Amino acid sequence: MTDEGTVHDWTRGEASIAYQRCGGCEVVWYFRREFCPRCGLPGAAMLQASGRGRVYAQTLVHRAPSEALRAYTPYLIALVDMEEGFRMMGQGDTRLAIGDRVQARFERFGGTLVPYFHKREE
Repeated sequence: MTDEGTVHDWTRGEASIAYQRCGGCEVVWYFRREFCPRCGLPGAAMLQASGRGRVYAQTLVHRAPSEALRAYTPYLIALVDMEEGFRMMGQGDTRLAIGDRVQARFERFGGTLVPYFHKREE
């Protein structure tokens, strides 16, 4: 198991994505849990993601949910199937389309560092 202190994650203000893998059934998932969502085994490994994936779904937001985010409109929210086998949500280039291969970078959005996906050059 990887020591959680050595795995970096954007949810802790670092420009990286972390995910977990169960040592028992090998299922992978995104966002920390104390036990495996499939088999219930505790103590999953924390792993570093590559940031590479493919757009599964996307939506362009024209009406910000708050005054603080109005300056960012329009902005794209994308669901991305990551190479490691989990799906996550992030911001993205407004020109992205479903099926595009993407790479995560990290940008400030409303004062918070968030994953921002852009089209990957092949």
